[in-house]
Amino acid sequence: MPNAQEQAGGRNRWDGVLPLRTLLVEQPETAAEPTGYWMSNLPAATPVADLVRWAKIRWRIEHDYRELKHGLDLDHFEGRTWRGWHHHVTFVTAAQVFLTLRRLDPKRMPA
Repeated sequence: MPNAQEQAGGRNRWDGVLPLRTLLVEQPETAAEPTGYWMSNLPAATPVADLVRWAKIRWRIEHDYRELKHGLDLDHFEGRTWRGWHHHVTFVTAAQVFLTLRRLDPKRMPA
């Protein structure tokens, strides 16, 4: 993503005005101070509900990465070749997809 100077055409043509950004602040009613902050470069007309959904998706990404790393042994590759690493990551990713589809299947019987 280009920085502000690049967006304005380079160092000599930059007028010093930063591009518009949206600050999303989370403060539950029971909290005395905000509990979360997110900065967005999406258009100003983006609905707040979308901004909140995209800000909160970080939890889902962190959960999936933790499952890949600890539950499916993504970090346990001990080979030395690119091909071996590629196969390991491919199989781990396929296992993650399988588990995600099973978890989201409404017809799945409880374990």
